[in-house]
Formats: sequence, structure tokens, C-alpha cells
Amino acid sequence: MTTTEAHESANDDETSVASLEQEGDVAADYIEELLDIADIDGDIDLDVRAGRAYVSVDSPDTTESGLKALSHPDTVQALQELTRLAVQNRTGRFSRLILDIGGSRDARQDELDALVGRAIDRLDEGAGQASLPAMSSYERKLVHDLVAARGYVSESFGDGADRHTVIRRA
Repeated sequence: MTTTEAHESANDDETSVASLEQEGDVAADYIEELLDIADIDGDIDLDVRAGRAYVSVDSPDTTESGLKALSHPDTVQALQELTRLAVQNRTGRFSRLILDIGGSRDARQDELDALVGRAIDRLDEGAGQASLPAMSSYERKLVHDLVAARGYVSESFGDGADRHTVIRRA
């Protein structure tokens, strides 16, 4: 790589991080307005990781703040899609931001880990493969990582909302 190419690559990385930070700021403004409308207290944190903007909403007491109702996985997924649309509308760019409300992402990670564990148990009992339910691309990525860490292989099949993961022995 030439010095010019390295400089351009560094500028692209900075631009990319700056774009993701802008996505996070737009998303935080949108979520803050939503929380104000719903009269729910929450602290918003922004981060950029693995090429995505992460927006976390938390409160010292999630059960009392009203965030508990918003932290249900289906609700978080719906709010994430609305937030992505708000960001896209404002920036003109497709957004892959991740929204976490009241620790919902950690809770979902634990659920996916248990799901993968049950699927691997079926393989250990003699099944040739184990199919998981359809899930988002982000969740499938988490599943692929969990499966690989346990020494198995996984592949995604299907289209759109029906896309799901199949696990097999390595």
C-alpha cells in the first residue's frame, strides 16, 4: 500500500466513524423525543463498534422508569426499525444502527445462547442438523459466532423475514 493509499484509507475510516457518530446523534435525538412524548426517563449512551452505531437507553431503575415495557425484544426491534428510518430520512444513508433498551441486547444474547445450546443438544442426540427460527441479520450473526465458538458450523437459509440459521457438526 502506498502512502497515498494509506492516507486515503485512514480518511475513509475517519469519515466512516464520523458518519456512524452522526447516525448515533440523530438516533439519540429521535429516541429522546420519543421518551419525552411517552414521559419515560432514560439515559442515552452512544458508541461505534464493528462498523455500526450503538444506541443504548438505560435507567438506574429500569422497572420504575417505564423502560421495562420498551425493553421487550419485539418492541426494541420495532423501535430500532423506526429509529433507522428516522436516521435514513435525516442523513439520506441506510442505517444499520443497533438499539438497546434496558439491557435488552444482553438479555437477547442470553436467549440466543440458550437456543443454540438446545440445538446442539439435539445434534448430540443424533440429529443431522438443527434449524433455528427466523431472526434478524444481527441475531443470525450472533448465532453464527456462538455456534463457531462451540465448534459447530452454521449457515443461513431462506429469504427476507423467513431467513433462519441451520446448525451442523463441523
